[in-house]
Amino acid sequence: MGKPSRLPESGPAHVGIIMDGNGRWARLRGLPRSRGHQEGLQAARGIVQSAAELGLSYLTLYVFSTENWKRTSDEVGFIMGLVRQYLKKEIDFCKSNFIRVRHAGNRKGLDEDILNDLDDVCRETEHFSGLQVILALNYGGRDEIIRAIGKVTERGLPLSEENLTLCLDNPDIPEPDLIIRTAGEFRTSNFLLWQGAYSEYHISSKLWPDWTGSDLEEAINIYNMRERRFGAVYEDVR
Repeated sequence: MGKPSRLPESGPAHVGIIMDGNGRWARLRGLPRSRGHQEGLQAARGIVQSAAELGLSYLTLYVFSTENWKRTSDEVGFIMGLVRQYLKKEIDFCKSNFIRVRHAGNRKGLDEDILNDLDDVCRETEHFSGLQVILALNYGGRDEIIRAIGKVTERGLPLSEENLTLCLDNPDIPEPDLIIRTAGEFRTSNFLLWQGAYSEYHISSKLWPDWTGSDLEEAINIYNMRERRFGAVYEDVR
């Protein structure tokens, strides 16, 4: 069993987060970018725990994009080291909190040891019924769509919205109700382009390493005050 939900029935089931601002957080403190990424990892741990306590069903974290390979080799190597650390150290926390870990993204380009650790944690947690944490690692929305079209073609299916959706990385996961972006930026940054077509967005000015569970709860409370229309218009009937 998972933990009881603190969210209202109308609350979001799936929240995606573009975790932005690690580098700026470090620069403002005269620290190397690597320190910002370390603090960002700590923030991610706290947000996962808060999401589990709040009773979210799905949480997608934008860990590393297909465009992030353009950064320096030292920074990429450091980030991948943090990913290895997270995958190895968080398994006990996931088990004690009934958290299932999943992956979204292109496996090509990731080191074999990371893939092995990723596969291990996904396999060891796949039977848990609590929060599902989707790690968007080597992920790009355009890349996912292209790969999905390739799968549709390989399976000999007609190209349609339904068939393309069935060929996404995690077709059983519902579309994100809410996408959060930190550090005050107003960009989608190639994150969940297909799935987020009608997601609500929450832009936070706080840099990612400063984020806590109270920020997540505030974003969800603001979401709960919105009316989602999905392109339709609802008359105010009195």
